[in-house]
Amino acid sequence: MLKFIGLTDASGVPTPKWTQYRGANHKKVLGEAIREGYADLFAVYPDAHLRSQGDLDHVFSTSSSGGKQVIGKTVSTFKSLAEQAEFGPVDEHTELHMNSGPLHTPAVPGTASARRGAPGPALHIDIQIHISPEASADQIDQIFASMGKHLYGST
Repeated sequence: MLKFIGLTDASGVPTPKWTQYRGANHKKVLGEAIREGYADLFAVYPDAHLRSQGDLDHVFSTSSSGGKQVIGKTVSTFKSLAEQAEFGPVDEHTELHMNSGPLHTPAVPGTASARRGAPGPALHIDIQIHISPEASADQIDQIFASMGKHLYGST
């Protein structure tokens, strides 16, 4: 977890952020580290540290193939960290957006993502399309062309 929020580097060596954390403003430093480590979560919810268990369960469950217990522990870890931190107000002029990369959660020891050395599971979105059996090939092509246009900006 310390690596995930940037208090240690990949080899476990404390970073300059760790030195800042050991100072008088440790709660603010921790808040900034959490906001950076969970940047994709804060892009979805700029006030993620104030969100309900249900909101966080939803975000993490859509970005993980882990079961309910893994998601629950991931959310619990985030909430426990956030309780120890101080978060400044989100600047209204700060540009917050979903980046095109996956939402990462810390790799859970013993899972496939931990064994691969990946930072966490990638965001996975399922789209269900219900097409009438009477639909023509042209109608089906138009549905998929429209999806391509709206999801990928292609024509």
